[in-house]
Amino acid sequence: MYAYDTVAEAVNGLKLRGYTIDFNIEADKIFCPKTPLALNPADFEITEFYRFEGESDPADEAVVYAIESSKGDRGLLVTGFGITAEGMGEEMIEKLRVKR
Repeated sequence: MYAYDTVAEAVNGLKLRGYTIDFNIEADKIFCPKTPLALNPADFEITEFYRFEGESDPADEAVVYAIESSKGDRGLLVTGFGITAEGMGEEMIEKLRVKR
């Protein structure tokens, strides 16, 4: 795994390595609003993740996920630490759980 000091460095580094799709999360899937691509938890793997803790501001805390679909699509999902599980399905919650 690579080492990044900031969220911006992680995003830029991953994009340079081919993770070019920007994903958003919605209930039981991730999707790219610019394309028709939508993936259920079974349709993708998290290949890398980077967790950032804000030194003084909890709002600076985030996780950057590098995601690859079963068809080879590669992209990023950036979320806050305490992403709310409200409305998310169990599969998605488990998929995004940061395992150390």
